[in-house]
Amino acid sequence: MKKVGLGIAVVIALVLLGGFVMNQLGDVAKAAQPGDCARISGALDNPKYQALDCGSEQANVKIAKILDWNEKTCPSGGMDYSTYTGDATLCLMPNFVEGACYGQNSDTGIAKVDCATKDSVKVAKVVSGKADRAACGDSRAAVFPEPAITFCLERGDQKQ
Repeated sequence: MKKVGLGIAVVIALVLLGGFVMNQLGDVAKAAQPGDCARISGALDNPKYQALDCGSEQANVKIAKILDWNEKTCPSGGMDYSTYTGDATLCLMPNFVEGACYGQNSDTGIAKVDCATKDSVKVAKVVSGKADRAACGDSRAAVFPEPAITFCLERGDQKQ
């Protein structure tokens, strides 16, 4: 199995740790639907939610699930979802695009970058409808069970 570089670990850590965003949603929760995308900015000190088209370069997260009032946690069985909480809790996953590279961003936690950027991570493949680490072969897999999706990740700043 190929060794996965520090860049992939950094991006995954940012998605997991930096993405646990808590703030008041207000009307966002009423309008938001699973599959919608957004930009979360001010991730560390004053999080802001901005609904965006999933094709937008600025859309860094996708709503995987909106928890019902009696649900306490996002789905398990893969990567941890980031959350955005207020009147409702949104379970968020990265809005990764196949072939694109991502890196650290102090405002949003993660952002698209040029693949030559030091410690960048490239999304080698997106497998929709399947939460299966084996789908990535030797690449690092980021698996989300609901909706089922597998992101195959490789170093972006090095030739494979």
